[in-house]
Amino acid sequence: MADHVKPRGKIVRRLGVNIFGNPKYDRILQRKPNPPGKAAHSYSRGRKRISEYGKQLLEKQKIRYSYGLSERQFRNTFFKAKRKSGIAGENFIRLLESRVDNIVYRLGWAVSRAQARQMVNHGHIKVNGKSANIPSMMLKPGDLVTVRENTKLRKMVREQIRHAAGNKVSWLKYDDDTQAGTFLDLPSMASIEPAGDLQAVVEYYSR
Repeated sequence: MADHVKPRGKIVRRLGVNIFGNPKYDRILQRKPNPPGKAAHSYSRGRKRISEYGKQLLEKQKIRYSYGLSERQFRNTFFKAKRKSGIAGENFIRLLESRVDNIVYRLGWAVSRAQARQMVNHGHIKVNGKSANIPSMMLKPGDLVTVRENTKLRKMVREQIRHAAGNKVSWLKYDDDTQAGTFLDLPSMASIEPAGDLQAVVEYYSR
């Protein structure tokens, strides 16, 4: 997506939250808590008031950047969720979490969703024994995700798993020894912590 060319440090400072997960961005926020550019002093002194639309846009951007989607992908996913029965916001976040690149990240095989997306793009991931090279592929409960047989790749994944050991979620079954994971069920809302206010995103697209 085009937004990837923007320096991530500036994105994090503008949004005010580490939506990429990498600890280095926490350190950047600690050193430079204000938004980048000339507007930083206005924000820090409280001179710039954000409209309700501006707040909704900010929350939308937090979630969009955290999942690494383009505006078009993000918007299309939202309206797909809205057409489903049930609560639009809950459907939306579950669709985002069901993407194969997100599942790879949640399994602890990648340090970020961007790295997970790269693994999928490069054909390193299989779903139910078949190559899955489309990051937006939606998984269903019962789907089995595995790492392609490759000594160097599996060594890298094994190292990632070691660092991500404390971040496991209840709706995935982990088999760290064989580097396999099963999508057990759609996640409950209580098990997900979106990077932004989900209701604000619903309101943004409902204007």
